[in-house]
Amino acid sequence: MADHPVDEKLPPLKMATTGLQHVAAMYAGVVAPPLIVGAAIGLSAAELTFLTGACLFTAGLATFLQTLGIWKIGARLPFVNGVTFAGVAPMTAVVAATDDKSDALPVIFGAVIVAGLLGFLAAPVFCKAIRFFPPVVTGTVITLIGISLLPVAFGWAQGPSPTADDYGSPTNLGLAAITLAVVLLLRRFTRGFVKQIAVLLGLVAGTLIAIPFGVTDFGPVADADLVGFPTPFHFGAPQFQVAAILSMCVVMVVSMTESTADMLALGEIVERPADEKTIAAGLRADTLGSALSPLFNGFMCSAFAQNIGLVAMTRIRSRFVVAAGGGFLVLMGLCPVAASLIAVVPRPVLGGAGVVLFGSVAASGIQTLVRAGLERDNNVLIVAVSLAVGIIPIAAPEFYHAFPENAKIILDSGISTGCLAAVALNLVFNHTGKQREAQDVTHPMEAGEELSGVTRTPAAH
Repeated sequence: MADHPVDEKLPPLKMATTGLQHVAAMYAGVVAPPLIVGAAIGLSAAELTFLTGACLFTAGLATFLQTLGIWKIGARLPFVNGVTFAGVAPMTAVVAATDDKSDALPVIFGAVIVAGLLGFLAAPVFCKAIRFFPPVVTGTVITLIGISLLPVAFGWAQGPSPTADDYGSPTNLGLAAITLAVVLLLRRFTRGFVKQIAVLLGLVAGTLIAIPFGVTDFGPVADADLVGFPTPFHFGAPQFQVAAILSMCVVMVVSMTESTADMLALGEIVERPADEKTIAAGLRADTLGSALSPLFNGFMCSAFAQNIGLVAMTRIRSRFVVAAGGGFLVLMGLCPVAASLIAVVPRPVLGGAGVVLFGSVAASGIQTLVRAGLERDNNVLIVAVSLAVGIIPIAAPEFYHAFPENAKIILDSGISTGCLAAVALNLVFNHTGKQREAQDVTHPMEAGEELSGVTRTPAAH
């Protein structure tokens, strides 16, 4: 019996190039949190480079845990792990509340260690939530993941900094459009291996085209050291403060919710549905990776949804490809020069490729919704309201401005709020009270009429 595509081992060259493509897709997401937190603390350029390299290194280790797995740890799916952006707000809040800024990172690291260990213990219980994720819920969440990531791509397309003079300039948007066009043309007119690495080729082409416009900066390569190692507890031994621990535990719950949704989405895409056992193993990898990350000066780790889009688009489902990407992340953490090569790719070029990647995730969600039984008025309402709730942080970023900061950690995550809304509405409409037969509807607010004399099979929920 042939191996499932998830367990397929590709030729070395193909493994390396497709793995590098995954790194290119998630690099900006990994380095953004340490850059933001490091800047808030006031780290020197050298310390900031060290913190960024440490986060790349720990992301690689967490990816190994997730893809290769040990014992009951790791979903063994093509899942990239890295620093979760959900932790940025509470981490910067810790920095602001710390009088001596040299204590800020030790306090953050202590909180992440405790939250990671508690999450690891909670994984077997948390995974039982899978029964609350039928296709109408998973399809909605997958669609929200894609929609929530698209603004990130749009931001990249405008430039690296909103305060820069050229932010949103025709040059930046043009480079994004050219990169998008290159990816689309390669996907349309090539086949085989070239078609599968279209995103990587598009990033290379976009970077080269950007050189005459002065957008490509090779400074990071010139300034980077050849070898570096994230010395354990480089910034000091971890400190344990209750307020910081509580805030990072909230982030851990958000992260575990998003990871569960991501695993269900990826399971659908690779045609190996994530069951309760898989989700428990995946959550253990997330949480253990997070608990170990501060040892090497890294932050909380979580699944990267943007790489799900890459799997969906390329149809390369091998977990060993993503493990190869994890290997590149580890090498980049140990070799700052290698890390700086990815940093050379201009942000607008990443934005052009991101439109394809993140849009592919949303499209996968729509495919799942097609199978979710939307002929039922109940399911239409579930999808309609959940999407609306999930899009609030995107369409109206200040919608929850009057809420406490800890509450906003959850509320500002459209994926989390949309997921919770979909689960709750599915319970109310499909799992409580007398179940009705499936109904055909023409409008979500109309109950529809039963077809007399016809036996209907209720849609799965």
